Amino acid sequence: MKNKPFFALFVSIASVSFAAIFITTLIDLYNTSPLSIAFYRLLFTTLLILPFVLFHKKTRDELRSMPSSTLAIIIGIGVILAAHFALWITSLEYTSVASSVLLVTAHPVFVGPISHFFFKERLSSVNALGIVFSMVGVFILVVGNYGLGSLTLDSLEGNILAWLGGVAAGLYILGGRNMRKTVSIIPYVFVVYSVGTVVLFLICLVFSAPLYSFELPVYEIILLMAVVSGIFGHTLYNWSLEHVHASIASVALLGEPLVSTMLAFAIPWIQQIPSKFTLLGGAIILLGIYLTARKASAVEKG
Repeated sequence: MKNKPFFALFVSIASVSFAAIFITTLIDLYNTSPLSIAFYRLLFTTLLILPFVLFHKKTRDELRSMPSSTLAIIIGIGVILAAHFALWITSLEYTSVASSVLLVTAHPVFVGPISHFFFKERLSSVNALGIVFSMVGVFILVVGNYGLGSLTLDSLEGNILAWLGGVAAGLYILGGRNMRKTVSIIPYVFVVYSVGTVVLFLICLVFSAPLYSFELPVYEIILLMAVVSGIFGHTLYNWSLEHVHASIASVALLGEPLVSTMLAFAIPWIQQIPSKFTLLGGAIILLGIYLTARKASAVEKG
């Protein structure tokens, strides 16, 4: 099935989009620390992956025989993933949703060119047009809904955190695309998630974020987030990186705000009605993703 990677990418984006719903529920209803959410999300995801390592000899053998240079790079990617979660989720406490979403989803701007010049993944004029369309769509969706006032310097700290979270997301995608060419999915994500979990645990200790004594529903919601957004989201996304260009994968993530908006409208306890800016921006985002993926698919076939 030639379109299997693109279908997997679609499922992963839809699954990742549930994360905003889970996080909003945890923060609003249970006053859960963002760093605590990030730590337990990766911890539970790692534990879900663990049986596939313990009971799969081929995976264990690949981990044992992994070159030290490869392992060092993957460990670095795990640190970057932890940074992305910590920076992005924490930014929501200091700046508006508008600023956070706009800045954290800006990674296609540099992922595409870096992939073109350093990874030899050709960025055609149609690819570039697709990236531009998608970024314009995000701008319309976010700024149209919330206005430019939220992008002022009075939220500079939060804006910087969100932008750095976007940079980390871009590096995470680029690193994953490079490593997935030679490393199987389970060994790769197991190391990345494990390292990310340890790093987030240390971050929680440094910033005195709670690590226990949560209400039972908090653990249940985070476990559900680990299954949906962790396994079917990030893990499936990492699998698709072996088969699609990093620029496509990066642009596809711009669909997350759109899907999250639709989920927020459909879920009874949230029921946020999408505005005309959301519908217009969302349509442009989908057009951008289509243009980028369509051209790249044609290039790969040709």
